[in-house]
Amino acid sequence: MKQLQLKDLYHAFRDPKTIKSLALLIEKEAKKLSEPLHIMEVCGGHTHTIMKYGLKQLLPKNITFIHGPGCPVCIMPKDRIDHAIALANMEDTILCTLGDMIRVPGSKSTLAKERAKGRDIRPLYTPMDIIKIAKENSDKKVIFFAIGFETTTPMTAAVIKRVLDECIQNIYFHINHVLVPPAVKAIMDPGKAKINAFIGPSHVSVISGAKIYEPLAQTYQTPIVVSGFEPVDVMEGILMLIQQKNEGRCEVEIAYKRSVTREGNLKAQQMIDTYMEPRAHFTWRGIGDIPNSALRLKEEYAYLDAEKIFSDILPKAPVQDHKLCICGTILQGLANPQDCSVFGTSCTPNSPLGSCMVSDEGACNAYYRYGGL
Repeated sequence: MKQLQLKDLYHAFRDPKTIKSLALLIEKEAKKLSEPLHIMEVCGGHTHTIMKYGLKQLLPKNITFIHGPGCPVCIMPKDRIDHAIALANMEDTILCTLGDMIRVPGSKSTLAKERAKGRDIRPLYTPMDIIKIAKENSDKKVIFFAIGFETTTPMTAAVIKRVLDECIQNIYFHINHVLVPPAVKAIMDPGKAKINAFIGPSHVSVISGAKIYEPLAQTYQTPIVVSGFEPVDVMEGILMLIQQKNEGRCEVEIAYKRSVTREGNLKAQQMIDTYMEPRAHFTWRGIGDIPNSALRLKEEYAYLDAEKIFSDILPKAPVQDHKLCICGTILQGLANPQDCSVFGTSCTPNSPLGSCMVSDEGACNAYYRYGGL
């Protein structure tokens, strides 16, 4: 019996013949559209698939993409990064976070620069690694700067459960987990963005279920299709969006049925609800304050909350972005990376001015890597 290889799991979803066949179906169906279809792919993972596999070039001119705010690194405001830097600069402290956060500029520095100065800042391969770090450094405070959308929040909840189960005394949490639906609402409510269809992120939906998009489809009369991240997945999602438009439907459909259901992972949702709750306000980079768009630790777990315990040393003043950077406008779906005057010149992946150029999921990063520069 042939041993299963990793490529066996994705090879069919990158098949050029299948992609071209879907492109022909899309072209045929798109001719029936009564208006151009402006699709926002909410997640940066989709942006990278679209750019990496040249999907834009395969589509008719009445299908365009608008890049959304679904990159947790890109939307993190400078004042939250300043929090991480302040925490990392405390004596006898180890600050842990996911890798991309290390290079994102705060108001004056980055975690990478602080680490170069000698601060103990560690990128995590998986959040659970922090348990081992804390046990090996029981004389130090170990702080988890937790970021991510609904996708990664259960992992933070699992770490909290482990900390409580094992009575670990030296781990604290700075929670920066954000939610997709309030951000989409914030983009749509002003009426500036020309969006009339959405590709929903599949990894978020695996956890939360596709049901979280139903109010958005109804409120804005916009079709939404939850798609996987392989090129065949994305092309299938686009075809389903066009078909909805042509049939006058505005519904939530699932293209990524091999992992996503309407209800999602109920156990993960329960674990999140055990330890966290929505916070009234959270500032998104470039978008501003979005009510109920992020989570925090519940009051009964305040003794784990680094934001409360170390409040005295955390900067409080809001910080503006670089004057030439238009990441905020891009994250609101009002501009493309190539509209930015510093894109590819002063701002590159090796020397980013804005967060969209730092992260592998950032729109600017995708355009730079795959846009032929």
